[in-house]
Amino acid sequence: MNLFFLQVQNDSIAQATGAVIENTVAVKEISVLEFVTKGGFFLIPIALLLFYTLFIIIERWLYIHKRSKIDPNLTRDVREALNSGELQRAVAITERNNTASGYVLREGILTIGRPIAEIESNMERAANIEVGEMEKKLGQLGLIAGIAPTLGFIGTISGVIKIFYSISQTEDISIGNISGGLYEKMISSGAGLVVGIIAYAAYHLFNGKIDGFVLSIQKQVLEFVNIIQRPNGKTK
Repeated sequence: MNLFFLQVQNDSIAQATGAVIENTVAVKEISVLEFVTKGGFFLIPIALLLFYTLFIIIERWLYIHKRSKIDPNLTRDVREALNSGELQRAVAITERNNTASGYVLREGILTIGRPIAEIESNMERAANIEVGEMEKKLGQLGLIAGIAPTLGFIGTISGVIKIFYSISQTEDISIGNISGGLYEKMISSGAGLVVGIIAYAAYHLFNGKIDGFVLSIQKQVLEFVNIIQRPNGKTK
């Protein structure tokens, strides 16, 4: 009799263990794509925001990286041309540089002969135009950083509402029913937060790079003014 009970016990343990293993394997077999698609309708706008965010990041990085380059030899070459009295060569050097700093120096060279205050003002306006061009679409990154997490939370809240509505209709308050629907809806919150973090980080990184450019261009403007304000007061 004892042997019979032991056998039954062993069979029950084996069945329970087998069931646990089967469930574990079933959970592990779910693909990432299947997991993500369980997030619901709100994952569609979040995915679109992600693709648009990546597009802005790539486009802005290429533009800002190209325009914000500071050539350490540019001011030296301009100084040599101005000391030789070759204004046209100095302008050609800045145009060939094809950067924002070259554009700002070009505006300064074209106003040589006018009061220093007017030259500085003209160069500052040119620098502000370049900064404005660099800042294009950055506001959209800031907007996405706020919208994407909000969309994710809305998706989760709508899912929770549906879960509790289903419970009110079926009176089935089992843990499996609640947790199964809840984890699916929280996927949208996680996705929204990921997109928001990417947009937020890119927004501040680009602004930091632009701030660094502004500081560099201010130093270059000061150096250019010192070039044309030599002790003898002349530009050859």
